Amino acid sequence: MGLAKAIPADKYQWRPAEGVRSVGEVMMHVAADNYLMPGGVGVQPPVGTGIKVADYKTVQAYESRKASRDEIIADLEVSFAHLRKALEGSSAARMGDSVTFFGQQMTVQKLWVLTVTHLHEHLGQSIAYARANGVKPPWS
Repeated sequence: MGLAKAIPADKYQWRPAEGVRSVGEVMMHVAADNYLMPGGVGVQPPVGTGIKVADYKTVQAYESRKASRDEIIADLEVSFAHLRKALEGSSAARMGDSVTFFGQQMTVQKLWVLTVTHLHEHLGQSIAYARANGVKPPWS
């Protein structure tokens, strides 16, 4: 969240190359998947997002919405709250339970590891995007 807030609004449309997500598109992708991933353990996205866990086109529709920097930041904050609540609601006893996500069988624990790995992938991407635009991550 700190990095999303540190990047100025005029840089949210910046992309490193044609066909690659812009800063804002990366942030919307993260928000969308913060809603999608908990769906794999039965925590459905809020109805207002329009995201349906079994229909990835609804995730793509959410990601491609036109939004200002402030709207994107607000979406991110709500999506992280949703994700956190879902993570905190997963008991240790349930970590070995089997779930199906994207047609693959995995444990709840593996899905949560996948979720965190996904977030770190896009954190690294966002750090590179920020630095390419002269923005120092606030924790550096």
